[in-house]
Amino acid sequence: MSSAALSQGKVEPPADELGGLRDILGFHIRLAHGAVYRHFAETFANLGLTQKQVSALWLVAEQPGISQIELGKRLRMDRATTMTIVNRLQARDYLRRERSASDARKQALFVTDAGLGALVEAKACIAEHEAWLKARFTEAEIEKLVEMLARIHE
Repeated sequence: MSSAALSQGKVEPPADELGGLRDILGFHIRLAHGAVYRHFAETFANLGLTQKQVSALWLVAEQPGISQIELGKRLRMDRATTMTIVNRLQARDYLRRERSASDARKQALFVTDAGLGALVEAKACIAEHEAWLKARFTEAEIEKLVEMLARIHE
């Protein structure tokens, strides 16, 4: 900023509107997450399901009888969050709980017919959302991006 601008009390914005944030990796990850989340929310608005609910429904459909504890571990959610999600899906008749045949202390989870119907709709929305996201990258870039992101979350 020029000394004349300072003496007049003017604050000039930096030439680059992000300033020093431009070089902060976490900032770009946050912006990318926000864009992906907004598109997901728009795509799923009519289903009334969250990302975590869809993930739980999908995993239970692929792993019938999975315990609530194991579901939470695989989706990297704490017990309270897992229980809330399962409760909401059960209230919508998308999941049912049964006492585990192998360990009576555990709850085994199963997708209901209504849950399977919701999952079919959710998978169609996911395909639309994934197409929107993947259109920004080449196949090689997608593979590399997944590899790099996995280094952060695994």
